Amino acid sequence: MAAKLPGWWGCAGQKSEVCKPMPMSTPQQLLERYAEAKDFTRPDLMREIYRSDAVLTYAIATDDIRFPARIEGIEALARTLVSDFALSFDRCRTYYVCDAPPGAAQHVAFVPWLVVMRERDVGLLRMGQGFYRWSFEPDGEGALRVSAMHIHIHRMDRVQDPRAELLEAVQHGLPYPWLTPAFLRDAFEARSRSRRDLAFLRELAAPLPPESGSD
Repeated sequence: MAAKLPGWWGCAGQKSEVCKPMPMSTPQQLLERYAEAKDFTRPDLMREIYRSDAVLTYAIATDDIRFPARIEGIEALARTLVSDFALSFDRCRTYYVCDAPPGAAQHVAFVPWLVVMRERDVGLLRMGQGFYRWSFEPDGEGALRVSAMHIHIHRMDRVQDPRAELLEAVQHGLPYPWLTPAFLRDAFEARSRSRRDLAFLRELAAPLPPESGSD
């Protein structure tokens, strides 16, 4: 059975083996649902997150990963963000690096992200950094959904890690999916000092601000 995030929303505050979906009604809940869908390969959740006519765009400032520039419609989004993604990457964790989740009344949210995952076939740790721009609108039944999503990828580093030992060391103890910049800074700076093979974390110890992107 797929792992659940702590205190999973779909269980109405109760931790149980069977969790029924609950209506997504706030930006925070939608972003949390996205993390589960992407990181635990749950394409069936995508209709609880996105409008059927949602649009996804990318801006990629590195040659280390490729995605189409524009994708339209829920089926295409589910393939790109979840099903096809899982063919190349696993053990993924997507962290929202911010002091607080977006508010319930927000129509647009800019959220810096950090991703830590493994590239399946080549024994690489992949660590990426960028920001999301989410736009929210009600669907035909009045439930809040994502109408547009923009993903800015600033970097997507490759580190040799054939036994996934570095991946485990990086992910260990990080709050998920909401990670404050202060926690990220303290954790990565401490780990980079204590282990020479984690020295690269110094370059990822601060979130990427949205204004650093050109889009």
